[in-house]
Amino acid sequence: MDILIIGGGGREHALAYALKKSPKVEKIYCLPGNGGISQIAECAPIGVMEFDKIIEFLKQHPSIGITVVGPDDPLAAGIVDELQKHGFKAFGPCKEAAMIEGSKSFAKNLMKKYNIPTASYEVFDDYHKAREYAKQSSFPLVVKADGLALGKGVIICNNLKEAENALYDIMVAERFGKAGKKVVVEEYIAGKEVSILAFCDGKTIKPMVSSQDHKRVFDDDKGLNTGGMGAFSPTPIYTPEVADKVYNSIILPTLNAMKAEGLKFKGVLYFGLIINEEGIHVLEYNARFGDPETQVVLPLLKTDLFDIIQAIIDERLDQTEIEWLDKAAVCVMLASGGYPLEYQKGYKINIGKLDDDIILFHSGTKKTDSEFRTSGGRVLGVTAVKDSVEEARKAVYGNISKINFEGMHYRKDIGIKND
Repeated sequence: MDILIIGGGGREHALAYALKKSPKVEKIYCLPGNGGISQIAECAPIGVMEFDKIIEFLKQHPSIGITVVGPDDPLAAGIVDELQKHGFKAFGPCKEAAMIEGSKSFAKNLMKKYNIPTASYEVFDDYHKAREYAKQSSFPLVVKADGLALGKGVIICNNLKEAENALYDIMVAERFGKAGKKVVVEEYIAGKEVSILAFCDGKTIKPMVSSQDHKRVFDDDKGLNTGGMGAFSPTPIYTPEVADKVYNSIILPTLNAMKAEGLKFKGVLYFGLIINEEGIHVLEYNARFGDPETQVVLPLLKTDLFDIIQAIIDERLDQTEIEWLDKAAVCVMLASGGYPLEYQKGYKINIGKLDDDIILFHSGTKKTDSEFRTSGGRVLGVTAVKDSVEEARKAVYGNISKINFEGMHYRKDIGIKND
């Protein structure tokens, strides 16, 4: 069977990489794809939100049996509903179920209603009321754009001035467009962050191996939030005891909450968790594979990803055994100068001879003739799989020295703070 992947980032390259291993997958297409994806899939310049063109592409390629949707925007806009309406099989949640990521206020209200542990919060669609609330709050405080903002719509504010600036930027200056018409203002909870992705077919939910993302742009978790500067898997703080507690108090209750609301979630449900001495809380949900978590989780998957996707579509995940390698993975993102703010594109990427076991996931690249050039903020994800996080980390950083492009920057501490 042929597969179509929607998206053009490192997550989609990791999906193509995993699906390419399946003997049941004959050819992979990707819309729009990127320079690296084009080496293992046929790409076409169709945007992820161009639903009519995607449907036409599927009509022109009847050998495609399943469309796998990577990014959040098309899911929130209802691409799965549209594809199914035209008779095409798709992997991902429907529009209503994708609201668990598409609206932070929906997610917070769901958690509150079904007693799923999360930070206390208030929702505002009026800038002045939000500002008055901030004046009466303790700090740090977290301000979140309600809608999708490319992973950058969460601002941690250490004082009132920062909170007022964040509220103004999001609600008045519309830094994130319509995503900021409404905001969630919540208490800040300190602790260790853990990402848990889970396969879900609407009836059964099966967590993947744990991972830890690094959102801040600079070392020691400083600077602005980004889409993710690196990740590692597994994280040692996610012990079997913690995993059992999370499954019973968060993962299963979330599935049951969605069922109770009449929302069948089929695809990948992502749990962003914060763990401290006081307990475990949900920071956020995503309705798809995380990025860059996918670049460390999928290389550890032993079971055929195609079989899992097929089982989820057919709602027989309960009959599917999912196995993982007893190893560790680290991914470090190489970013354009200036990211996550303004940055230049089009720089030549020089890639030397990398170790044979290094996986290079392209996030923001274009291939012109025989060379790659930068085309995004996050450019490349350098991943290694080894027996331990420390070994994988050493392998990744040892190979980054063989890659360069104008303005390239990256965090030097991915995988160090892992306890």
